[in-house]
Amino acid sequence: MTLFPLKSSHKPVLNYYAALKQFHSGGHITEGNTRSAFADLLKKCASPYDWHLVEEYQFKGTNKQPLRADGALVDELTLVHGLWEAKDSSDNLQAEVKKKVAAGYPLTNIIFQSPDRAVLYQDNRIALDCDLSSPENLIEILTLFFEHRQPHEVDWEDAVLKFSEKIPDLADGVTKILEAEHKKNADFRDKFQAFADLCRQSINPDLTDPAIQKMLVQHLLTERIFRKVFNNNEFLRRNVIAAEIEKVISSITARHFSRDEFLKPLDGFFQCRSDNCSSMPYH
Repeated sequence: MTLFPLKSSHKPVLNYYAALKQFHSGGHITEGNTRSAFADLLKKCASPYDWHLVEEYQFKGTNKQPLRADGALVDELTLVHGLWEAKDSSDNLQAEVKKKVAAGYPLTNIIFQSPDRAVLYQDNRIALDCDLSSPENLIEILTLFFEHRQPHEVDWEDAVLKFSEKIPDLADGVTKILEAEHKKNADFRDKFQAFADLCRQSINPDLTDPAIQKMLVQHLLTERIFRKVFNNNEFLRRNVIAAEIEKVISSITARHFSRDEFLKPLDGFFQCRSDNCSSMPYH
């Protein structure tokens, strides 16, 4: 995914340097003041990726101890793509880095930044150490930071794309099966009617049969997220609506298809999601 290039003439860059100049002219050069300018820049850069900057991000480090970074780039599925640590100009940046590494900060993709210098670590090595007084250096380090991907992240993005492509076909397939069952499966009709009555009593008396049928389709395609990804079988057992949906679904899966076999095209997504949940160093 390449959503850069960012240019030195772009407004976020100009705003960053203008803010720093204002802080310096007013004598407000401590980390607490100047880091807000870099935070604003990261937020602007994160937007095209549909990521957001979570400031004061708490996580467990490589030594499993609770830590806090000044910021983390997080996507809508709460996966962390990079960390950011801000320091004062008066700090010895390399010494500060050593302290953070000793504390358990991962060096997967992290920027250690002060107003005049930044060090980017990627995959446990220095990817770039540069003077931030140059807009070109700033742009280079941000580009490396945002475009870094670990192998499992590449696999994950590919799995999400394939998932989004497969879901409409699978939903269409389930809908056709349900429509056929309405015509020839008396057990299905009975259970569907009981479920429809429950929905109208519990949710909305004006719910139509097609709307209720969509609920069945959505449940079939998403219950595995609770069961496999979030390891939460209790939701399906204790939620009344979900439990009744399962009764309806069971009246057709035994006759027509194995649920796991039917949903096999989505296996890559679920496996990749499970791998990501367990392998992210700052999850």
